[in-house]
Amino acid sequence: EYKSYLRMAAPFKPEKGTPVDEVASHRIRITLTSRNLKSLEKVCTDLINGAKQKDLDVVGPVRLPNKNLKITTRKTPCGEGSKTWDRFEMKIHKRVIDLKSPSDTVKQITSISIEPGVEVEVT
Repeated sequence: EYKSYLRMAAPFKPEKGTPVDEVASHRIRITLTSRNLKSLEKVCTDLINGAKQKDLDVVGPVRLPNKNLKITTRKTPCGEGSKTWDRFEMKIHKRVIDLKSPSDTVKQITSISIEPGVEVEVT
């Protein structure tokens, strides 16, 4: 019983002598992070539109949870007076786009103008 689900289907291995595609397509993951949501969404739509024009398989944008960075600090610098507090917050938005394509076309897609404040990581 325990070993029955260990014998799952073996991964497919092509036989020797079978032709392989000449152009190797890569799975590319593009991670976009920004504090400004509008500029992040604009870069996402530009990337996806560029990929769809070249007939690539696109998955995303996958919206990952925001990072809320909070700092609570006293308003007064010296510590005297009534105890009043300031609360500051910074939200970091993150999107992930997966592409399946040759590596040279990804360079063309990611060469679009990227808004300031948006970080792009290609892996």
